[in-house]
Amino acid sequence: MQGGWERAREVSRRMAHGVADAGRATLRASKATAGGTARAGRFTAKGAQKVGRATRRLTHADGAGRTGLGRLIELSAGNSASDALVTVALASTVFFGVPVGEARGSVALYLVITMLPFALLAPFVGPILDRFRSGRRYVIAGTLFGRGLLCFAMAAAVGPGDLPTLFIGALGVLVLSKAHNVSRAAIMPSVLPADITLVSANARVALFTLVSAGVVVPVGAGLTAWLGSAAVLRIAMVAFLLLGIAAVRLPRHIDSPDLEEEGAAPRWRTLLKVGPTVAEAVWANVAVRVFSGFLLFFLLFLVQDRAVPWLAATQPQAAADPFFDIPKTIALLAAAAGLGGLAGAAVANWTRNHAPQLIVLATLAVTSVTTILTAIFFGLWAALAISLITAFAQELGKLALDAIVQREIGEEVRSSTFGVVEAVLQLAWVFGGLAGLVLSLSQSSTAGLVTLAVALTVALAWLLVSRIKHARAADAKLHRQRAEAAAQQPHPPQQRQDTLDPTKPLTNPNG
Repeated sequence: MQGGWERAREVSRRMAHGVADAGRATLRASKATAGGTARAGRFTAKGAQKVGRATRRLTHADGAGRTGLGRLIELSAGNSASDALVTVALASTVFFGVPVGEARGSVALYLVITMLPFALLAPFVGPILDRFRSGRRYVIAGTLFGRGLLCFAMAAAVGPGDLPTLFIGALGVLVLSKAHNVSRAAIMPSVLPADITLVSANARVALFTLVSAGVVVPVGAGLTAWLGSAAVLRIAMVAFLLLGIAAVRLPRHIDSPDLEEEGAAPRWRTLLKVGPTVAEAVWANVAVRVFSGFLLFFLLFLVQDRAVPWLAATQPQAAADPFFDIPKTIALLAAAAGLGGLAGAAVANWTRNHAPQLIVLATLAVTSVTTILTAIFFGLWAALAISLITAFAQELGKLALDAIVQREIGEEVRSSTFGVVEAVLQLAWVFGGLAGLVLSLSQSSTAGLVTLAVALTVALAWLLVSRIKHARAADAKLHRQRAEAAAQQPHPPQQRQDTLDPTKPLTNPNG
């Protein structure tokens, strides 16, 4: 019996030692796991810090950190990323969450509602910003805070499917986004370093905004699929509120531009009073923007209806490529457009101040030629090419237009001019989108592209003829001014005849 108890105690001791060893092994494993997690966290944090320092070096290069341009670039990049989150959330809710036939009506209603405020507010937004130049930081912050509140309202409307609230909220976000862009363009000369031109500064802002939006779009799409549109809108709300705080902390010299003379009458800027150079650049950009809106919705609904060659239901199964389905085709077209925008900003930074008027006309000419070729050889690669070139022309032409406005228009009405320009370009994009919706009902790529190719060619020819007329008028005016100046010059005094005629002998007055 005593031997049995001894064996039981021995087994108990062994079991206790085994449990203790297992506990120590579990503790060591948990410590190793925690250490690995901590090391991974430290590695991620170090990587983020390195990326942040590299980004800060780029944004603050060439004196941009001293003048405030670097902080404005970072604020613009955050603004673009937040707008991209809102766009992704609304796209998954409004555009692609309903059948194609219903989506056309929803998109058309959205575009019409988008057109109204710019037609009504365009004459007032710019002059208000010009009159409020002493508080531009707070204007920019107000546009960001306002969009944050609108995102909160739209997030609450996603669950019950309140489309009117979503449309109104999207409209408000768009209006405030354009007001933010106008204010940013107006303050650019205030933060411009001595070693950077306006074109280069605008291109640098465009590059960072496009890159930030391109990075955030896939992240936002993943978050939308995982958490839902309402959660993504709430994330955008927090981002807008934080950016509003950052906007208030911009350099104070932004709020102290040169003031107008006391007693001066208020000046209003319209498209008819900007001069031939600015007007020519605006109309060229209008043509490109019309085609950009048209191409977006035209190709979108052609792809959704499978009315393109590589997705056609009547295509033989052997010739069909299973890779190019509807979502992947849309993703490829979006990637081509994003790459084209980046290329346009990079080329604008390289061109600097070299003939922006010719750059604007060149973008329209390239778009026209590309549209004609795409209509003839329409296919997947042609669709990708025209998406890339259209985005390239839109970005490069807009940056050249900004440079022309900042060079030709005085500070006292610059915000008014940018406000009118942004409104006109937005209306042009909306009109092009509506045209794309209508022509997509034909389910014929040739009909739509040929129609737009003719329109772009006519617009280019009209601008060239107008340019030649203005050049001839300027030359004639210069000749008239020179002739009038020559006629008004006094004649030389009359000299003695004997000094003028060398053949006549000189006579001695004394005989």
